[in-house]
Amino acid sequence: MTRQILVGGVPIGGGAPVVIQSMLNTKTTDVEGSLNQIKALKTAGCQIARLSVQNREAARGFAQIAAESPLPLVADIHFDYKLAILAAEGGASKIRINPGNIGGDERVRAVVDVCKEKHIPIRIGVNGGSLDKAKLEKYGHPTAEALVESAFEHLELLEKFGFYDTCVSMKSSNVPTMVAAARLFRSKCDYPLHIGVTETGPVRQGLIKSAMGIGSLLLDGIGDTLRVSLTDDPVQEVYAAKDILKAAGLRKEGVNVISCPTCGRTQIDLIGLVNRVDAALKDCSKPITVAVMGCIVNGPGEAREADIGIAGGDGFGMLFEHGELVERRPYDELLPALLERIEKL
Repeated sequence: MTRQILVGGVPIGGGAPVVIQSMLNTKTTDVEGSLNQIKALKTAGCQIARLSVQNREAARGFAQIAAESPLPLVADIHFDYKLAILAAEGGASKIRINPGNIGGDERVRAVVDVCKEKHIPIRIGVNGGSLDKAKLEKYGHPTAEALVESAFEHLELLEKFGFYDTCVSMKSSNVPTMVAAARLFRSKCDYPLHIGVTETGPVRQGLIKSAMGIGSLLLDGIGDTLRVSLTDDPVQEVYAAKDILKAAGLRKEGVNVISCPTCGRTQIDLIGLVNRVDAALKDCSKPITVAVMGCIVNGPGEAREADIGIAGGDGFGMLFEHGELVERRPYDELLPALLERIEKL
């Protein structure tokens, strides 16, 4: 079991459920827009939100946002240690830094001192794209070993100043590298891990890379908090994170939609129907499996493990529960009947 930190009251590590994070894509100086996005993230199921604090104006905006935010906020800091201090004083629930790029030991110590005083944890963020020259010369490129060595150097620096309230991330755009780094780190250390694949590319590729990397680690029991990084609305990151956790068997809340891949027997617009069902149940928190099948002959039997489902035929269809027929309906009544029955479950 890993150590545990508290981020604004949200436990990370120590056996707590895996925590979902996302990062805002609004300007931190846009207080109203940022708060609106945080509220949307919370509604989608996000538990912690991160904001970029790149200058003093952003630090002032961060403080205003933190005062009204319904979620704990992480201040993302690069290069300027004074911004980390301002964010900590402005209501940050966690500070994300790379200790190697904010200056010498005394500057790191200044950040540590304020975080100690205010009981704010620090995330050490190591990224394959920003390793120091010494690591690149030693290993040739951003290997898993290079990422882990960098993480330990930063941990040792914080520990030198008596700071242990720390979370670590070692991200890479290369899935095998990210997975190998997390496994290697976990074999050597019990600090909580923030996992994720970075710079994942277009959404389709991003979803696949994130599911592979994050999912592999979750199935190994590795990962205390995660972010799915997508070039998309951050709300979609949260939905993707929930889906990955459900697929890994680590999250029971929410609907699991299953459907057949279509074949020559399919007589309905199954793809369109599945998309409508998924959209209608996106925010449903009931821990149920819903089947949408394109064949009334084999569909109910193939989906007998589902709690409830529908199967469509030529102009009509059926509603079933655990593979057993409940009622027949005209095709255009199937979706409303399904949603009505789910509402009563």
